[in-house]
Amino acid sequence: MIGTPEQDVFITENRWAVVTSLRADGTPTNSVIFYAREGDELIFSTTESRLKTKTIRKNPNVAITILDEGAPFRFVTVEGKATIQTEDIVPGHVAVNKAMRREEFSPPEGYEAGLKSAGRVLIRLKASRVSGVTNRG
Repeated sequence: MIGTPEQDVFITENRWAVVTSLRADGTPTNSVIFYAREGDELIFSTTESRLKTKTIRKNPNVAITILDEGAPFRFVTVEGKATIQTEDIVPGHVAVNKAMRREEFSPPEGYEAGLKSAGRVLIRLKASRVSGVTNRG
């Protein structure tokens, strides 16, 4: 479980989020992401060259705010220290694709090579704090 039972349901049902990481000067930077849940971790895909990967390497403190996909605009924010996974990334990418599509996803031939050539990595977040509003409307 990541948060309360209500927060866990919300996290499992939604897929859009905003990830916030910190630049070297301490100012925040945000990106809209799709995420998947693996047990008590949230995961998302990005590339090695993107700002979020660079900022997380320097400061692993991250917040992911999961957004309701419609009114009444509920949200859950998961804070913690992120890790960057560069090896054995196919299962996590399959999970993210499955979550995005809301259906099964079978990786095509050459999928792993394509991920590697694109410089894809996985970011994993284990919660240290969870907050938000899940009971509007």
